[in-house]
Amino acid sequence: MNPIYLDYNATTPIDPAVVEAMLPYLREHFGNPSSAHVYGQRTHAAVEQARAQVAALLGAHPEEIVFTSGGSEANNHALKGSVFASLQGFFGRWLGRGTRPHLVTSTIEHPATLQPCAFLERLGCRVTQVAVDRQGIVDPDDIRKAIERGATLVSIMHSNNEVGTLQPIRAISAICRARGVLLHTDAAQSVGKVPLDVQELGVDLLSVAGHKVYAPKGVGALYVRRGVRLEPLLHGAGHEAGRRASTESVPSIVALGEACRVARASLPAATEKLRQLRERLWQQLANKLGERIVLNGHPEQRLPNTLNVSFRGVVGAELLRAVPGIAASTGSACHEGQVSQSPVLCAMKIPPEVGSGAVRLTVGRFTTTDEVDQAAHQLVEAMQGAISSGR
Repeated sequence: MNPIYLDYNATTPIDPAVVEAMLPYLREHFGNPSSAHVYGQRTHAAVEQARAQVAALLGAHPEEIVFTSGGSEANNHALKGSVFASLQGFFGRWLGRGTRPHLVTSTIEHPATLQPCAFLERLGCRVTQVAVDRQGIVDPDDIRKAIERGATLVSIMHSNNEVGTLQPIRAISAICRARGVLLHTDAAQSVGKVPLDVQELGVDLLSVAGHKVYAPKGVGALYVRRGVRLEPLLHGAGHEAGRRASTESVPSIVALGEACRVARASLPAATEKLRQLRERLWQQLANKLGERIVLNGHPEQRLPNTLNVSFRGVVGAELLRAVPGIAASTGSACHEGQVSQSPVLCAMKIPPEVGSGAVRLTVGRFTTTDEVDQAAHQLVEAMQGAISSGR
């Protein structure tokens, strides 16, 4: 039998409705969306319908949606595109004037944000990483202080992929707008789990990853507010209104559109269902293990599906190896006797003796209460076995 899947923040299974929506564009409708004949017209219409479906979920205009190969490309496009669009003339010229682009981000961002920032820093950009508190939350006042020296772009994730903490994006956007600074948010983990409206958030750029919202891997989207200018990440023919070269992957785009339609129809009920499953799992673990288990992240301001907990006295990776009936992720790793802690937990200043026992348990659309109960029982048994053996 397959193990109980509690790793929805890593990836989601494709929803059956999404598979059905894709199939005609894998079997019959093969035309290039840029072609003027009927084959192209059919697939072009499908792409535009998907664009409208993604926009509807985000509270955006369809023309503000750019399809990408996933969340990583969307983040790269937002960061690199905003920096390159701000340049005038040869690199040495603007660097010599002391007008280097300045990026502001946080210490707990996904590598798909931190690595592009590191790349841009190697080119000569300034990068400021603001700290988070013990619960993984950015202080908007730290953002204000960071951009007082001038900034090109602020990039703060909407929710953290490891501990689920939701960031105060509205407060940050007010600071950025008052100073004329662009704001990007990586919402890969939030889309479909909590209601999102780009107008209410006040963001200029927002990233979506298809495989986090029950669509296939290899497709995503970037919301680009009207009037925001980005240099394309990929140059070539004028696809996506000149914003991204490459012939559109119609089946994947149709799938993302359908996934967003399903997500929109299920909110906000889906949020409450996920929260109830998460809390059921947490209560069973806490009731049985007491002080042996610690919650990582904010107790309330976090994703409804995400439970990151530390099992005191054990290494998280070793605990999961002892529970083959559960598929989940860990915030620590053990290599040749050395335990390494997640950079996110380190940034949150979680003590190593606590962080080494971290495990991320994430529920999803297809998780059942019976699976939650079984998973809690297996984890408690494994933990009690570890305690009794003196590990």
